[in-house]
Amino acid sequence: MTRYNRADANQKTDRPIVQPPYKDPSVPIEERVSDLLSRMSIEEKAAQMMCVWQKKSEYLVNDDGAFDADKARKSFAHGNGIGQIGRPSDAGGNGHELELGRDARQLAELTNAIQKFFMEESRLGIPVFFHEECLHGLAAKDATSYPQPIAMASSFDPDLVQRVYDATARDARTRGIHHALTPVVDVARDPRWGRVEETFGEDPFLVATLGVSAVRGLQGDAGFSKQDHVVATLKHFAAHGQPEAGMNCGPVDVSERTLRDVFLYPFKEAIDKGGAISVMASYNEIDGVPSHANRWLLRDVLRKEWGFDGFIVSDYYAIWELYDRPDTHAHSVAGSHKEAARLAVKAGVNIDLPEPDCYLNVVELVKEGTLTEEVIDDLVAPLLRWKFRMGLFESPFVDPDEADRTAKNPANVTLAREAAGKSAVLLQNNNSILPLDPSARSRIAVIGPNANRTVLGGYSGITDKFVTVLDGIRNHVGDSTTVEYAEGCKITIGGSWFQDEVVAQDPEESKTQIAEAVAVAQRSDLVVLAIGGNEQTSREAWGRNHMGDRTSLELFGAQLELLEAIAATGKPIVAVLFNGRPLALGNVADKVDALLECWYLGQESGNAVADIIFGAVNPSGKLPISFPRSVGHLPIFYNHKPSARRGYLHDEVTPLYPFGFGLSYTKFELSDLKLDQAAIDNGQTATLHVAITNVGDRAGTEVVQLYIRDVVSSVTRPLKELKGFQRVELDAGAAKTVSFEITPALLSFHDIDYNLVVEPGEFELFVGTSSRSEDLSRTTLAVR
Repeated sequence: MTRYNRADANQKTDRPIVQPPYKDPSVPIEERVSDLLSRMSIEEKAAQMMCVWQKKSEYLVNDDGAFDADKARKSFAHGNGIGQIGRPSDAGGNGHELELGRDARQLAELTNAIQKFFMEESRLGIPVFFHEECLHGLAAKDATSYPQPIAMASSFDPDLVQRVYDATARDARTRGIHHALTPVVDVARDPRWGRVEETFGEDPFLVATLGVSAVRGLQGDAGFSKQDHVVATLKHFAAHGQPEAGMNCGPVDVSERTLRDVFLYPFKEAIDKGGAISVMASYNEIDGVPSHANRWLLRDVLRKEWGFDGFIVSDYYAIWELYDRPDTHAHSVAGSHKEAARLAVKAGVNIDLPEPDCYLNVVELVKEGTLTEEVIDDLVAPLLRWKFRMGLFESPFVDPDEADRTAKNPANVTLAREAAGKSAVLLQNNNSILPLDPSARSRIAVIGPNANRTVLGGYSGITDKFVTVLDGIRNHVGDSTTVEYAEGCKITIGGSWFQDEVVAQDPEESKTQIAEAVAVAQRSDLVVLAIGGNEQTSREAWGRNHMGDRTSLELFGAQLELLEAIAATGKPIVAVLFNGRPLALGNVADKVDALLECWYLGQESGNAVADIIFGAVNPSGKLPISFPRSVGHLPIFYNHKPSARRGYLHDEVTPLYPFGFGLSYTKFELSDLKLDQAAIDNGQTATLHVAITNVGDRAGTEVVQLYIRDVVSSVTRPLKELKGFQRVELDAGAAKTVSFEITPALLSFHDIDYNLVVEPGEFELFVGTSSRSEDLSRTTLAVR
């Protein structure tokens, strides 16, 4: 096809210019979509199903990352346009070098320039979507970095999650971004998996609740009238969080009932209650069918059964993997890129990310009759619909000044610190050593490989505002206390998430550093020991040369030797953990006085840690995933079936720290648990009440948790399942009554015939402060 020649538009004419319906904002959107589709060639339709990411440097930008009009005109001379541009923030790098990419103003200028080109120099003037990663803040230069999702999940605070993603959406949208590849609503059931940090944990109810909040934060009301929100993408559909052997992208061998009750539940909730517009198919297979070729999953369940009318995006290069991607893996259900494209189109994948690849074959597949153009129209229509609904045909550009102001908004830093403070989990506090009184400690040693290092986890932006633990403690104590630092050892050399090779520290260098750390500890009153993992020891394993899944959950490198050497000094130890997955912490817990699980707390990490250990913030986080005693104890998720966890020879079967667990500097008591009705008819709702009292001597927040068990059922059911939670803030001595509505939805499951039902009978209701039996009170509800 030749390029559209705009010369005729400049010729004088007395005839009125008639605007095509798709360009008329007064025309209903469905009519605009239909009109535009009727004008598009099959080449233009296929172009909407493709994206450009790292090839930006080849097609669209110069070596500095600025728009290159000559490159663009040469690359897109056909005039067909393109559907999406991936991660414009990394323009100038190679896709893994954000520090070379665009800051807020530059990114807004770049997206404007690219958008202007495609609207003016493609035949039909269809705007492009720009997508970015927004896992815990926009993954771009100078964007605010919030806690990783596994950390935010520890807050058990849906309102906080919504506010974080709302701020993230504003940061992204003002830079010209329309589409966020987040939230991750996978249920993480294997801590060996390197992507645990991206999830909201092991419980489907918690994941669903926070997933809905994340979608609402990102999309707002999904009206997009103020152009300050973005399209959210639920990922990874489906069951990505329990891969075989804990290996990323591995097969997931689960029954349809488990699939529906555990892994699909958060997606359905985020669509029904959050209104999620986009879904990303997952790398894994289920029952021998890779998700990108799974017509039952994507068409029958997602679209027909659930009524999803948004669009499905591929995970990066995943359609190719239906064939054979040598640097990672092959599903081998297709014999070529062309066959892979046919399978993905048939399954209903709307767009092939991140580069023009398998869907380059769409035009040929239609022309030879293998695919019908009607099938293509059905996939292109939602992509166009949301470009219209976001107002891109009328208002495609953004204000670089506003992008700069939003990136520098001090309210974002305040929110990041609040989120970090609510996300840390106090796991141990022997003899109430915390909070510390700085005046009682003249010398504090801050030691450890994570003590003075930027630790953000995966899918992070580039920030110069990160506050380390060392910085945070020094900021808090000022000149009143001497603070000394020693690294102690390195977890890995370098440690960047993007650094493929993982290099262990030389043992002799570790010994030298440990000796230096011991000397610092010996002349101090107390040690704050910052250990755990880093961005290499737990991360997405995206290729054979870039691994992140592990067979061990023990501390990596020489950290245990460092801990033992510091413990031998006899100094009190406050251990501060930064890590992306649960670790086996038995050796740590035995040797330290206090243990604070921080996950990755975002750019305000050090300030938040200091706030907690010195008592400015009372910790309130709860574990969103169980901590095993060893890798041999896996699986360890709390909501197991009655015949599981029978016991081991000469070992405990319980987790070291259970789901929902977390300590406070005050104490809470629950009492007077009662139902307004002890028996209800099927379909009715009961109300459960419980009194909570702060019996300690300082204000604090407790997360009151509701668990339910169907006592006798047609198929086996978990011994307990989280079905509600509330954060309750109370002053010392104060009390409050908390109520939970026991609705039919909370009692339902897929029965022996796969119907979603509430079966009559008894239901045990548990209320308490963790999933651990000794932390729960119980009553019974009968359903007639």
